[in-house]
Amino acid sequence: MEQYRTRSPHHPPRRRQPGRPALPAQAAARGTRVARPRPRPGGRPAPLLRRLPAPRLTGLGGGLFSCVAMVLAAGLVWLLFDGSLVGYGVLFLPVAAATALWVRPADLITAPVSVPIAFAAGVWPIAGGSGGFGGQLMGVVTALSLHAGWLYGGTLIASLIVIVRKAVLIGRRRMPRRAPARRPA
Repeated sequence: MEQYRTRSPHHPPRRRQPGRPALPAQAAARGTRVARPRPRPGGRPAPLLRRLPAPRLTGLGGGLFSCVAMVLAAGLVWLLFDGSLVGYGVLFLPVAAATALWVRPADLITAPVSVPIAFAAGVWPIAGGSGGFGGQLMGVVTALSLHAGWLYGGTLIASLIVIVRKAVLIGRRRMPRRAPARRPA
C-alpha cells in the first residue's frame, strides 16, 4: 500500500514550539547555538543526590505509588515478620517521604492526603481479623487505632516535606531576576 506524505510541498515546515529545546541539527540550520551542560569545576562528577532520578508523579500517580508500595510492604512484612505492624509502620515512613518528594509541584497537596489512605490500604492484608468481612473490617479498624502513631508520623513527614517544597517554590518565584553583568570593552 502506498504511503502518502502528510505535508504538501506548498506548506513550510513547522516551527518548534516555545519552551521546547531545539535539536542540534535544527539549531545549526538556523545559525543558533544550543546550550550544552557545562562541566563542573575541577572535573569532579556531580554528587550522588544530583544523579538520582527525580520522578514527578501526578496526584493520582502519587496515590497509586503509595498504595502499591504499602501493599507490597505488607506482603513483605507478612512473609518475613509474620505480619508485624511495627515493621509495617517502619516501612511506611520512607514511602510517605518518597511520595511527598516525588509528586509534581502542582499536585503537592495530594501527598499528605494519599499517604494515610495508602497506610489503610496496605494494613488490610496483615490486620489479623477473622470471621468474614465484618471480622476483617474490625481487624483493620483495630490496627489503625492501635498503630495510629505510625500513621500520624508518616502523614507528618509528608506534610513537612510538602510545606518545605512549597516554600522553596514560592521563594524562587519571588526572587528577582538578575540582569546579566556586562563586560567593559
